[in-house]
Amino acid sequence: MTLKYLDHVNLRTGRLDELRRFYGEVLGLREGPRPDFTFGGAWFYLGDRPVVHLVEVSDTPDAPTPRIEHFAFMAEDLPVFREVLEKAEINYNANIVPGFGWTQLFLRDPDGNKVEVTFQETARA
Repeated sequence: MTLKYLDHVNLRTGRLDELRRFYGEVLGLREGPRPDFTFGGAWFYLGDRPVVHLVEVSDTPDAPTPRIEHFAFMAEDLPVFREVLEKAEINYNANIVPGFGWTQLFLRDPDGNKVEVTFQETARA
């Protein structure tokens, strides 16, 4: 067996509408087709792949010490994304990857999940 790629991240949430807005409007993923499961949720696509699956639960699970520290996207056009974050009043931390010069922005979705968005463009963090 050979792994080909990471397929998706599945997040359980009691705030489906808020997470829909975050992954759609802030990160710019496209909400698309989803199987007819017996529970609520949404699938968000990057190109033709559904990369973020949201599963609706009655209450967002409590996770004081998460096992997954974050998940990440590679992106383009850092200045535009910073404008989106500022307009949406979303706090973030920036970092330059040592030896690579890439810019990483770390932010949290409405449930507190940490998301990294990395730009191969070099910029002042």
